[in-house]
Amino acid sequence: MSDSKIPGVGSGALPFVFLNAAMTADGKLAPANRHFLPFGSKRDQEHLHELRATADAVMSGARTVNTGPVTLGPGAVKFRRLRLRRGLAEYNLRVIVSGSGSVDPGAEIFKHHFSPVIILTTGRVSRGKLKQLEAVAEEVKICGDRELDFDFALRWLRERWEVKRLLCEGGGEINAALIRAGLVQEVHLTVCPVILGGRNAPTIADGEGFDSLAEAARLTLKSRRRIGDELFLVYEVVAGRVGDKIPQETTKIAVL
Repeated sequence: MSDSKIPGVGSGALPFVFLNAAMTADGKLAPANRHFLPFGSKRDQEHLHELRATADAVMSGARTVNTGPVTLGPGAVKFRRLRLRRGLAEYNLRVIVSGSGSVDPGAEIFKHHFSPVIILTTGRVSRGKLKQLEAVAEEVKICGDRELDFDFALRWLRERWEVKRLLCEGGGEINAALIRAGLVQEVHLTVCPVILGGRNAPTIADGEGFDSLAEAARLTLKSRRRIGDELFLVYEVVAGRVGDKIPQETTKIAVL
């Protein structure tokens, strides 16, 4: 990708939504205790910031923001310069998702004021907690009564904050909700040479899941790279049902 090119810009009322996750060889994002342990390489961290440098906004769940020194920012100066060369704001918008409003007002992200922090929540948030969050975030948006309406939320982000490309960095519940709603266009996965195991360990897409293989989200492999012992995969989410015939050229994967 050239410095000035931004692929996959959303058209119409919705932004282009792409997911990014580093996962173990057995598909886990973290141990069963959900205490995140960074297992990706330095190259994977570089890749994360490369993707952020193409997004108007970066979105994550409350658990990620609450449990570590997370800012959801663009990273080093070189990535901010790259954003500017692409015609983007130097710093991306930051979006936190929590249906219950369980965001810690003292989290690290609120100590860094380089760009607005938006919180998407629901009517389940208490009045007291809502007041706390409104004191630290640029805006808190109610997007549904009991469950977060992501279609509404994304349309609002596009209209209110001019978000054309939205990068979602999890967790698994948010990823799953976006996929089930048919709002994801692209999935970036880094497969790391680690096995965590654990039947309750979080995966890239948790939640209720699909009831049958025929209903499952269908992907087409766009690109793959091997760097060291990690695989960097990019999938396009395509219309259709599992079992439909996929063009032959999309099924050929060269031996790395």
